[in-house]
Amino acid sequence: MLAETICSAVSAAGLGIAALTAYRRRFLAAARITAYALVPIGLVLTGVVEWLAGIVFNPAVWMGFGLLALAWLILVTTRAVERRRLGDAEKPAKRTKARPSPETVAPAASKPSLGATPAAAPADDFSDIEAILKKHGI
Repeated sequence: MLAETICSAVSAAGLGIAALTAYRRRFLAAARITAYALVPIGLVLTGVVEWLAGIVFNPAVWMGFGLLALAWLILVTTRAVERRRLGDAEKPAKRTKARPSPETVAPAASKPSLGATPAAAPADDFSDIEAILKKHGI
């Protein structure tokens, strides 16, 4: 009953605002406001508001939502545990071996892998930028 009253009041207020907007000769905006104002009363008349109010204010419905959340939590937890167990089974046992030195792992890691770049390339890039800046007077 309270939800229906609130929806009716919102619709009445919206229609009042639409009337004021139409009085100011903004008919397109007034028509749009009227359309929005009729939605709550339409929901009341179709019974959607009563149905939603029955769901929101019914403790059994909230217990049902709680049980669904609990079921979801259990499923997610068991799946995570299962993945962790499968991951541990697939990994080989840890070996206790001396750590290799960085030179034996990658002797040329400090050297650049690409060839030397020509020195003229950065100068060309800056000259293009300078030309653009001069063109715009900067």
